[in-house]
Amino acid sequence: METSLRYGLDSKALRIHAKEKLRIDSKTHFQVHGELDTKIGAPSYFGAMIRHFHPELSASLGVGVHYTRHEKLHYSIRGKKAFHVTNDGLLNFNVKGRCNFDKELKERKPKGAAELSCSILNFQKHQDVRFKVGYEVIEKVPYFQIKENNWTLNADLNGRWNVRFDL
Repeated sequence: METSLRYGLDSKALRIHAKEKLRIDSKTHFQVHGELDTKIGAPSYFGAMIRHFHPELSASLGVGVHYTRHEKLHYSIRGKKAFHVTNDGLLNFNVKGRCNFDKELKERKPKGAAELSCSILNFQKHQDVRFKVGYEVIEKVPYFQIKENNWTLNADLNGRWNVRFDL
């Protein structure tokens, strides 16, 4: 199980996030994840998704369901495609999209982004670093991510930010 501590401008509360991936076959897994908001002392999010990977295309597709305290039950479909800029896979151009639907499948909330991702292995001894710079096309906002081993900082030019520590 993957667990992380998360804090961000959106909730101003420490959240404990857990994710488990159950392998169905070599290219497919069932993923469940949830989040406990320590400010309210209750779960704030739960999701389940089947994800299928196409390694020969450097792509993935997922369908699932998620529940939040505020938005209630939603269905989700997502996809991601990586284009390797270098042969070693350390510099990639990624295109990703997601669409959430309400339980009646009437209201939809699409998201899409294009990003450049650069990984530097052994930036310092026992330290890997990844930089991402992207553009969210629906909201029309640039964003960036810096990941160093267990720490991740995400921010965008609208002033939203969050930090994550993987346990």
